[in-house]
Amino acid sequence: MEEILPNFLKNRASLTPNKEAIVFNKNRLTFQELYEKAYYTAGVLAAEGITKGDYVAFLVKNDLRTVITLLSLHLLGARAVLLNNRLTANELLYQIKDSNSLFLIADDDFQLTAEDVLRNSSSLKVIFKKELDTKPFQKPVVQETVHINDTCTIMYTSGTTGFPKGVIQTYGNHWWSAVGNVLNAGLTDKDVWLCTVPIFHISGYSILMRSLMYGMKVILHESFDEKRVLTDLVQEKITIMSVVTAMLQRIEKAAMGAFPDYFRYMLLGGGPASIDLISSCMNKGIPVYYSYGMTETSSQIVTLPPEDAARKIGSAGKPLFPAQLKILDEKGKELGANEAGEIVVFGPNVSKGYLNKGPHSVDGWFHTGDIGYKDSEGFLYVLDRRSDLIISGGENIYPAEIESVLSSITGIKEAGVVGMDDRKWGQVPIAFVVCEEGTEIPAAQILEVCKRKLASYKLPKEIRFIEALPRNASKKIVRRTLREWIK
Repeated sequence: MEEILPNFLKNRASLTPNKEAIVFNKNRLTFQELYEKAYYTAGVLAAEGITKGDYVAFLVKNDLRTVITLLSLHLLGARAVLLNNRLTANELLYQIKDSNSLFLIADDDFQLTAEDVLRNSSSLKVIFKKELDTKPFQKPVVQETVHINDTCTIMYTSGTTGFPKGVIQTYGNHWWSAVGNVLNAGLTDKDVWLCTVPIFHISGYSILMRSLMYGMKVILHESFDEKRVLTDLVQEKITIMSVVTAMLQRIEKAAMGAFPDYFRYMLLGGGPASIDLISSCMNKGIPVYYSYGMTETSSQIVTLPPEDAARKIGSAGKPLFPAQLKILDEKGKELGANEAGEIVVFGPNVSKGYLNKGPHSVDGWFHTGDIGYKDSEGFLYVLDRRSDLIISGGENIYPAEIESVLSSITGIKEAGVVGMDDRKWGQVPIAFVVCEEGTEIPAAQILEVCKRKLASYKLPKEIRFIEALPRNASKKIVRRTLREWIK
């Protein structure tokens, strides 16, 4: 029998109606107030023609109205297609058509882009968020329950290679992601989660889902600002925050002393962090849960808790309780301890496949395309994306290893490494370096440090200084752009 759960939002409003649910700027809503506003919005969208099973695209930014509108789809049983608001009209149009979205809900800030999309899609109906308070209302048909296999959200992969694919995320995927997180990190009745990451990304949306399941307050910021983070950390007594490496670097630099005792952890994802950064956070009393995950796993699937951070520094940790992980070679054979191969994962939080493209595998195991290994205790070490692997003279070079060394050099803010074609070696590593403001470091000095820490074949053959690394919405380095810069 298929598992059925009560409607997340309606059930939470019934269980803890008077508990604060979300804070955005000076606006505060309890779970009951959040439900009432989502119910009204569901009625407006129903009057516009949105019904159960429809795909509704969102071109929005982080704010309270976005949260309310997204949750109104839970009540209607419609599916949210979350679009990266940094994309061009052509890129957005591809995802809207691929998902068969008949409606686009857009922020006022993206009006020109939305109108550009509309000109090339006669079947699309655009609803601007500013219109939601003035449009007609009809009593919505509220979905009292959800099946765990019902599609909740569609998020497109960043598309670093080829066309992006729409990842299907079910209510069950989100449920088990939240369960895995709480089994790993625990939960208190005083937990408050700060969300400064985009809601259209899994790291942001998963916070909203956990809020409903845990009955936990969320502090929502429109964008990341380390000074405001440190202010709200005290004023709102924040206990958890989701960050990527670039954000953690800025917080660590701005923090003048140890974090308050009530702060429980930073959930770090989105790519590797240097050993120096993690060590510095530990010294400043900033607890960090380093994690590994992706859109296809509905957020983290492997996490390293703070108690293991010192002795397993550089590791992503172990799979969350509901999940499984193995390392395979190119022939599909499972590898032993300390043998590098492809990371393959399985679990109820793993997406069942891609929209209009079927399941991603026959047996349910998702092949991530990432390279890593497990040590003798089962801790995962992520080396790099398979597509980013540099093969030089038959030797495998993982860009993340070189980037970690470069980022540890005083005066270097961040670094990105890609392979460049070479007649003799096949490929050689090229480094792009961003220095701290007002700092200049000779390339020769950087290479001297690299020579002490890296094998000769891993040394960057060129060091190019740039103002900023190209990153996608999830703050991962877009190596494709770096390769284009080389050309």
